[in-house]
Order: sequence, then C-alpha cells, then structure tokens
Amino acid sequence: MLAQASPWYVHALQRTSAGPAEPLSVPARMEWLTRRDRGPGAEILNLGPHRKRVLELGCGPGHNAAHLATRHAARVTGVDLVGLQVRRARSHYGRLRNLDFVAGHVLHYLQATDEQFDAIYSVFGAVGLVAPQVLLPAIAQHLKPGRTFAFSVPHPQRHGRPPSIDDRPRRDFVTLPDRSRLPIVRWDFDCSRWETHLDRAGLWLSSAQEFHDARQGRWPTTLLITARKL
Repeated sequence: MLAQASPWYVHALQRTSAGPAEPLSVPARMEWLTRRDRGPGAEILNLGPHRKRVLELGCGPGHNAAHLATRHAARVTGVDLVGLQVRRARSHYGRLRNLDFVAGHVLHYLQATDEQFDAIYSVFGAVGLVAPQVLLPAIAQHLKPGRTFAFSVPHPQRHGRPPSIDDRPRRDFVTLPDRSRLPIVRWDFDCSRWETHLDRAGLWLSSAQEFHDARQGRWPTTLLITARKL
C-alpha cells in the first residue's frame, strides 16, 4: 500500500503502460546524471578487479545494476520501493547472472539483512527521499570499512532556489512521463550539510561534484557525492 500510494508508483505505472518491458542490452557505462554519457562512470565506486558485493538503493529499471554485474563482475542487489519497477528491471535484465532485484523500502531491506557491501550507491534514488539521520547510519552499518558510498541527487540550487537552511525536508515535485507533476518531500541539502550528516553516520566525504545541464538553464542540476566508511 505504501508503494502504491507514492508518486513513484504512478511514475512506474505510466512507464509500463507505454509499452511492454523487453530484454535490453547491457549499458556500456554507468550513469549518474540527468544526461547520458556525461560525467564519471563506475570508477568512482572503486570496485577493483575482484568480484565485489554491491547494493543499489532505488534501482528503477535496473540499468546501472546490470552494467555493474556484467561489466565489472560485481554481485549486485537492486532495491526499489515500487514492485512495478522491479518487474520492469527483471524483464530487462533478469537473465543476467550475479544480479537480483528486490521490491521493498530500502530501510526495511537494510534492517533485515546482515550482509556487508563493498559499495552502496543511489542515483536519484532513496537518498534525499528518506530521512538522512535514519538512512545514512543504516548504510554505514552495512558498508565495509574503507569502502565507497556514492549518490547523486538533484542539486539544491536548481532553478535558482537556495538550499535548505535546516535539517527539515521541503516540498518538491516529481515530473511524470506525461509531464504532469506530483508533490513529494525531499531533504534538499548542499554539500556542507550532507557532509555533516555523513560525518555523524561515520562516513567521510571524499568528493562532491556539481554538474550542469544546459537544457535546464544556467543553474547546476546534479550534486554527486562520494564518501568512505571510516
């Protein structure tokens, strides 16, 4: 019921109603931004040559998880709140080895598992949509020491508005495939506030990058942050 009441369910429903989900070829690179083939790829996860255990928080249709499982020989689990998205991901990439998609809230997944991961990441996924004072400690608990946590979120200054001035979420919107918008709440932090919350959780901020999309004006559109487990 929680998933079906969310704007993300409506988003997935519009996507799936547009046509059947079919097997896809594995993407050649990992994407962190709103525009494809821009910015860094999977290298920022520092996976190395040996098989690694990786978790994606908010996997959507599974493109990045499939890339990591195939091109980097990682064993990847993608978690998404919306079962329709998980079905879509399985339709696209369910044939692949070392790849699993799970429907459920990311906090519930983290609370239920005892696994330790070599990398945890979110690409416009759960980070920023779940209270950071709860989510970040749960992530840190399941990340191996010295390993990478990375996430991309909408830049807090997109459209020229200032970032949040406190730790409370604020009203935002998600744009659906039909171009309508539904309200959501988002923790819209700048880099320094993310760093404070990461530090409290035992995660050290190692880089923060801003990216622009010229199609959306002069303001930065994406904030990409990487951190390490202390």
